[in-house]
Amino acid sequence: MKKLAIIGASYLQEPLIRKAQEMGYETHVFAWKANDVGERIADHFYPISIIEKDEILEVCRSLDISGICTIASDLAVITVNYVASKLRLPCNSMETTLKSTNKHLMRMAFEENNDPSPKSILVNSVDDLENVELAFPVIVKPLDRSGSRGISKVYEREQLPDAIGSAKEQGFEKSALVEEFAEGDEYSVEYISFEGQHHFLAMTKKYTTGDPHFIETGHLEPAPVSDEVLGKVKDVVNHALDTLGITNGASHTEIKIDDKGTIRIIEIGGRMGGDFIGSDLVRISTGIDFVRAVIQVAVGEKPDLSKVCSPMIAGVRFIFNEEDISVYNRLSDKDPSMIVSSEIREIKGEVSDSSTRFGYYLMASKDMETMKQYMPEEL
Repeated sequence: MKKLAIIGASYLQEPLIRKAQEMGYETHVFAWKANDVGERIADHFYPISIIEKDEILEVCRSLDISGICTIASDLAVITVNYVASKLRLPCNSMETTLKSTNKHLMRMAFEENNDPSPKSILVNSVDDLENVELAFPVIVKPLDRSGSRGISKVYEREQLPDAIGSAKEQGFEKSALVEEFAEGDEYSVEYISFEGQHHFLAMTKKYTTGDPHFIETGHLEPAPVSDEVLGKVKDVVNHALDTLGITNGASHTEIKIDDKGTIRIIEIGGRMGGDFIGSDLVRISTGIDFVRAVIQVAVGEKPDLSKVCSPMIAGVRFIFNEEDISVYNRLSDKDPSMIVSSEIREIKGEVSDSSTRFGYYLMASKDMETMKQYMPEEL
């Protein structure tokens, strides 16, 4: 039986593990032992931290794996590409991996190659900005995290020390980025690449809490934009993927589009988007099995982008408060057939980032207007 290594064992990797098993692969899952779902459903589980690249490499070499992959985890991507490059398996280069997981290096690459992206400054403390003129508001974020962790919108210089401290605390590399604030609506763009060829899959409209932390409250797919705007987005993202050197696997690009149609790249991850975007929304809205495609690329096969189901409008709304639960109850009463899956936990305290939300409901509809009734309010 062919063997597939998977980095990470959390709920994020569950669709990947199950899809690999469905495709006939023996799954070998690596993660720190934490009683996560991947530990229970993997064919073989190894209690090795995902950052222990060389230890994982030796195990994979002894197994003679066919491929290695992960979804929705920037940290795991580093190990995936390191191990794959050593074993001469399909992957992105380590230079590309560094640029796609370090936001400062990413910004530098974008600037050098004329990709539209906000200007940013790498800082270790507020002292690094002593002689720098800033146009407020600015965004302060960790160098290397996702999921809205450590992000703040800052309106005056006096707020910078706390914001920088929070960003550094949340990051693995203890630095922060201070960048100009890009106006506009937020979207994400999903691609799958194979041997340097980029294949557009979907564009997603993002709903957030707004400032100061911009935590995602929901996602809608396909994004309700014109064909002209979509064409411009594809041109921008294709160029930026080449700038970073992404050649194989999934990518998740976050952008903003202002009321003049100006597109700004916020960041690009060399992996599938989380928040059900890659694992569910793409399949519902396009009919394409994105997870299957990720596995195929990882083992050196051209991804099969044929439809496995009829496309519908896809949406997910996350639970922050009683209002979100009230909308879910209305959905259950009025349009229960729209509910694909859901998880609602007791509301205790406040949501500080995407990992502390109190659940979700994933939806599918035949028309956009019905779906919009159940999406969060736009800010």
